[in-house]
Amino acid sequence: MQLLYTILTMLLVVSGTRITAQFIPLPLPLLQILIGALLAIPVLGMHVRLDPELFLLLFIPPLLFVDGWRMPKGQFRELRTPILLLAFALVFFTILGAGQVIHWLLPQVPLAACFALAAVLSPTDAVAVSAITHGRLPNTLNNLLQGEALMNDASGLVAFKFAVAATLTGVFSITDAGLQFLLVAFGGLAIGVALSYLLGRLRAWMIGRGWEDPAPHVLLLLLLPFAAYVAAEHLGLSGILSAVAAGMMQSRLDLLPRQTSTRMLNRSVWALLEFTFNGLIFLLLGLQLPDILGAALGGHAMPWRFALQALAMVVVIYAVLMLLRFVWVYSYWRMSGALRRLRGEPTRFAGQSRIALSAVLTLGGVRGAVTLAGVMSLPLLLNSGEAFPERDLLILIAAGVILLSLLVASVALPRILPRLPQDNAAVHERELNRHRALMLESAIRYLESEDERAADAEGAIASVEVKARLMSEYRDLLERARGGEEAREHQREVDRLEYRLRLQALRTQRLELYRMRKDNELDDDMLAEILRDLDIAEARLHKS
Repeated sequence: MQLLYTILTMLLVVSGTRITAQFIPLPLPLLQILIGALLAIPVLGMHVRLDPELFLLLFIPPLLFVDGWRMPKGQFRELRTPILLLAFALVFFTILGAGQVIHWLLPQVPLAACFALAAVLSPTDAVAVSAITHGRLPNTLNNLLQGEALMNDASGLVAFKFAVAATLTGVFSITDAGLQFLLVAFGGLAIGVALSYLLGRLRAWMIGRGWEDPAPHVLLLLLLPFAAYVAAEHLGLSGILSAVAAGMMQSRLDLLPRQTSTRMLNRSVWALLEFTFNGLIFLLLGLQLPDILGAALGGHAMPWRFALQALAMVVVIYAVLMLLRFVWVYSYWRMSGALRRLRGEPTRFAGQSRIALSAVLTLGGVRGAVTLAGVMSLPLLLNSGEAFPERDLLILIAAGVILLSLLVASVALPRILPRLPQDNAAVHERELNRHRALMLESAIRYLESEDERAADAEGAIASVEVKARLMSEYRDLLERARGGEEAREHQREVDRLEYRLRLQALRTQRLELYRMRKDNELDDDMLAEILRDLDIAEARLHKS
């Protein structure tokens, strides 16, 4: 029962932090970490033992799956070069550079263990950045950070496993490690794509048999990331990349016809799951802080002096990570701009904007859940039976870097974002309207060419009336899509007024429905049925 109470309490706290964040000027991840740390103090006494393997299995696959599912595939293809360079080349650049610095700070720790800490510090957390920026990042930068975070979780953790293995055995071969990495990465991608494709075929077969109830379809989709992760890990491949690939593949299969209700339910379920799991991750991080501090400081005669030394190491390591990231990002944009000029293409960023862009991408490299789960999985003993060197200190440093990266990003990013060139909203709206116009034209052509063969004259008249009504509606929408800015602004005002009136009319109907139920003019079954129709109508109104 204690476990159940703990879970319910954590869910309640996660829900409460979302409300509290409206009144406290702190990013939601930092607020959740702070509340988690407060709950873990002896007075309140909440304690959750974190099993790293269970943590990775429970939280990471579904969150990476939904990130891959939502990732714009066109943007991913367009940004594939910087994403891959950030997600793979920068990870290894960071491991080599930061690993040497960590070994200089901790000479008593073997170099392989220092590389392991650098590897686990290399994955970034785009979810935390989104919470800090509140969606104000330009789309290109947001997609770049999201794509990097999807991929560098796998590259960082695979490199971490190799470094830990080298620490345990004292043996390391860069050739074997490179080949093993390629096998693990591409094998994980293949497993995720294959399982997602098979599930898509299964769902298509179910729909073909008339089994269109969205509940089992959504349940199967909820199980898919776990299946992809477990299957890949069982085969010694990358479960993280498998979950990412499954999500990206499923987003294409999700466009199949006759799945409207499934898509609507799917979005709602995944939005709830994403909010809950993200909150629990940062709350768990806060709950672990007292244990991490106690384990690291407990064996020292002067714990405060050791704590200050550990804080200094955290600052130095974080500064090195940011410096390496800035050098890499800025060098890439300089070289990319030079190559575009040689090809006669316009450069996207210049002067101060390129520096601001590099600063945002650097500070956007926030460390998060994957780093915590990875470092907590450090083994207790070496193969020789000796204790893993400075395990508690390495965990403390990783937790400190996570907190410091969140804090610095929370302070600095809102001040740098205004200096960035923003997305051209007018161009985006023109492209959106152009595609809307093409779809409406196809619908109008269909109605114009449709020859309804009614059984009688009354049916023919009804068909003509319906077609005329639809044609009028589609032509009105087409005129809006093609209209000038003044006409669009007028139409937006009309739409806002219509939205308010429709929403108030629906709410008035709902109040009248409640009155009738209160006066016993209808029973609960009829109330539920009418209320469902009103809820669907309001949901459609919000989405339109």
